Amino acid sequence: MKQNKYRRISFIEREEISRCLASGLSIRRIAGKTQRNPGDLSREVKKGGGREKYRAHLSQYRAERRRKKQGRKKKLEIQPKLKEYVFKKLFIFWSPEQIANSLKMDYPEDTAMRISPETIYSYAYIQPKGELKKLLVKALRRHHYKRHKKNRKTKREVINIPNMVSIEERPEEAEKRTIAGHWEGDLLIGKLRRSGLGTIVERATRKVILVPLKEKDHITVARNFSKELNKIPKKLRKTMTYDRGSEMSSHEKITANTKIKVYFAHSGSPWERGTNENTNGLIRQFFSKGTDFAKLATREIKKVEKLLNERPRKTLNWKTPEEVFKELVLR
Repeated sequence: MKQNKYRRISFIEREEISRCLASGLSIRRIAGKTQRNPGDLSREVKKGGGREKYRAHLSQYRAERRRKKQGRKKKLEIQPKLKEYVFKKLFIFWSPEQIANSLKMDYPEDTAMRISPETIYSYAYIQPKGELKKLLVKALRRHHYKRHKKNRKTKREVINIPNMVSIEERPEEAEKRTIAGHWEGDLLIGKLRRSGLGTIVERATRKVILVPLKEKDHITVARNFSKELNKIPKKLRKTMTYDRGSEMSSHEKITANTKIKVYFAHSGSPWERGTNENTNGLIRQFFSKGTDFAKLATREIKKVEKLLNERPRKTLNWKTPEEVFKELVLR
């Protein structure tokens, strides 16, 4: 049987729907009176806030706004130069906010090269189809279509670390982030808990150091952390705050090798190393859970380190960690 062509609901019909709802009529009764499909009416009422909140004039206003938007071309579709810039940054995992602010710095005189973070999000989730949509959603910070329940973090072995010094004894200047040289460290666990990746971030500049590790025992960790930290100028090697994982049992060797004093956060207190925890989330965009870090080439790890340090950061007034860190080195 041939189906009737859909007709837009008029304002007069919306007023009738509103009166019928106020009278307590069911959706089917209203459908009979207005000669409308019950499913269409159910969706109309739901969009208008439900039986109790439905108002004809508000629903008409929303419908007209939706029609105007449907006929408007998307900004990224009519400006190929802007689209190329946005896509290029998305595919190296920049956030929409980072992209929007970077445009102002890269094109200060070109007002056509402007876009809001919300417009980028809307485009990624609504406009593209198929494979392109998958790629764009994957490029966003939380690359999934729906919210997921948070998984419990993999627990690491916590032991009594010899000569451990509590974060409570850390210098006050480290807490205030006014002076550079104070770092936070951690270990990302790899596939089957057999491999790991060291992560170190400077608290004031957000400079990131990724430490390649073929093994995650405390001797290997101390050796490789020392090697990476010794590449930093001495004046920017002051403290490092770590959790109480067993891989940091040889922290005294790190201090002897680098002159960096290691302090330990309280058990179960990741907020005491909040910068590092946030950075780990950024790193997981490149190396998802289940990655076998032992099989990654050092150049691949260092490429990700470079990408992270060359991202503009809101907390740095949209400068990059690399730029701010170099300014401090040259002082």
